[in-house]
Amino acid sequence: GGAAGEARRGPAGRARPAGQAPAVSPFQSLARARGLRDLSGDGGVRKEELRPGAGQAVPPAASVAVKYSGYLEHWDEPFCTNCYSRSPRLMKLGKDITLGGLEIGLLTMKKGEVARFVFTPDYAYGRQGCPPLIPPNATVLFEVEVLDFLDSDESDTFFELTAEQQDTFPLQKVLKVADTEREFGNYLYRKRHFEGAKDRYKRAFSILGRSPSSEEEQCQIDASKLLVLLNLSLTYLKLERPAQALVYGEKALEIDQRNAKALFRCGQACLCMTEYEKARDFLVRAQHIQPFNHDINNELKKLA
Repeated sequence: GGAAGEARRGPAGRARPAGQAPAVSPFQSLARARGLRDLSGDGGVRKEELRPGAGQAVPPAASVAVKYSGYLEHWDEPFCTNCYSRSPRLMKLGKDITLGGLEIGLLTMKKGEVARFVFTPDYAYGRQGCPPLIPPNATVLFEVEVLDFLDSDESDTFFELTAEQQDTFPLQKVLKVADTEREFGNYLYRKRHFEGAKDRYKRAFSILGRSPSSEEEQCQIDASKLLVLLNLSLTYLKLERPAQALVYGEKALEIDQRNAKALFRCGQACLCMTEYEKARDFLVRAQHIQPFNHDINNELKKLA
């Protein structure tokens, strides 16, 4: 969309007759009058914080979920916006977001923050503009809210390496990459993008097959694998592919045979496949471990 550096036609705004346009850009006058913070040092990117955020600022090369609206001078309606989308997708800085001013601005923002930015043409659509919607030399105003972000830089770099190069990485780094991929999957899962979540979980699982050099390393790998396998099993249930859900649930049980979640997922998968005896076996085993678990008991009632 517009944040990615291309303009998209928004609802038609009312333009003033050209003769009435003042010599100094109205947005620039506004930025100076309200004392907007100069982020670029040359007045090209100015910021006004409308609502503070919390935590760390967006790191370079992060993937961000933002709501944004871009405005041209003398127009009532935004020329680009994604505010009608219930759950904006994650966009990577420098790849999906290429508008110079927006990149600079986002790196100063925190999760939950809302800010207003004024970008001069050099930091927006340049001297040419983006016909037919963005005129040449346009100063633009953006209102931006950071909903969430994930620091995927290390993870993305890791997956660009060859298998041989990946094998030379220290285990702690590999575990961190797997954790980032799982967090990505969790984000997509919460947004009900199950296909994308499944792909992220599989990426995480694909790098956890290395041989440990100690029992402690084996425990760390198993703990990471278990979380990913449980997530894969659940995601395949959501994708209505119970056979795959069972495969990953059983892999989780190979690591921890008394894992109530894994037993429960396997029971759910068997129930979906109408394998009632197997479903009962898994669910009863889960119930022995967690006798008061509401979900397990409900599933057994359903089975009965």
